[in-house]
Amino acid sequence: MTGTLIVNNLAGLLIISSLLVIGARQPKNSALFYALQSLILVLIFIALAYTMHAEELFLWSGTAFVTKVLVVPYIMYKALGKLQDANADTPVIGMGLLILIAAIIIVLSYLVVDSVKLPMVEDLKPALSVSLSHFFLGLLCIVSQRNILKQIFGYCLMENGAHLTLALMAYKAPELVEIGVATDAIFAVIIMSVMARKIYRTLKTLDVRQLTALKG
Repeated sequence: MTGTLIVNNLAGLLIISSLLVIGARQPKNSALFYALQSLILVLIFIALAYTMHAEELFLWSGTAFVTKVLVVPYIMYKALGKLQDANADTPVIGMGLLILIAAIIIVLSYLVVDSVKLPMVEDLKPALSVSLSHFFLGLLCIVSQRNILKQIFGYCLMENGAHLTLALMAYKAPELVEIGVATDAIFAVIIMSVMARKIYRTLKTLDVRQLTALKG
């Protein structure tokens, strides 16, 4: 099995893990599925490092493992694990429709990427289309969920997609770039987690529909 085939197959697993993140009813489960997705992303970095002979990606994989597989899921699992609101766990759209929309997003993303001539990633277009689709899957998570905590994971999915795009298109970028991206993600999750806790303590709800009480 060639390196590019491994990368493309692992990218396919990213899609499955994204659906698990979005579809999980409990934010704690979403945190675990996000950690799984981030581990797959780390494996993609390692496979790309061997395929592209890019030693920088080995450093990327180490940084991504610490920040995405360990730190961010831990923050989400521990800091927000005690916040419970059963009324907010029901999504806006059902799982069947969610999968259908996700399939449309994936197909359209592939068609967009396939129409563009990119010699440097010609054999990795499936993986690149996955990275593009992750941005829209993140948006789908945000608009389809009533639970504020689940919407935070929408941002995390978008960030993973951007991370994969960077690895595919700029795999020779220095480690400092990877550290910057990872640090931004950690601080963003911390800030959103603090805001979610304050909203819960004030309104005793995680349902975004109840946030109209903050108007004025």
